Amino acid sequence: MGNSENMALVDRLQSMKVFVRVAQHAGFAAAARELRMSTAAVSKHVSALEAQLSTRLLDRTTRSVGLTEAGRIYLERCIECLQACDDADASVIELGKESRG
Repeated sequence: MGNSENMALVDRLQSMKVFVRVAQHAGFAAAARELRMSTAAVSKHVSALEAQLSTRLLDRTTRSVGLTEAGRIYLERCIECLQACDDADASVIELGKESRG
């Protein structure tokens, strides 16, 4: 995998994390506060995902943010994917501790 592909994957994972937080908080501002990001940066991540997928993940109004049907499906898969990444990291970290111990 080339360097630009690695960056694209890192950006995609970050965008997925951001999307999950927006969905869980049902809002960009609350997600931005939790993630210590600007609301504009959070919005940019979600928009990038929507562009990549060529579909709307969130219904936005001036008062609320809700998931579209595609958004509900994608949220489920994102949570599974991010959990798998966390599990993979934890496995390798644990293995490193055992080999040093």
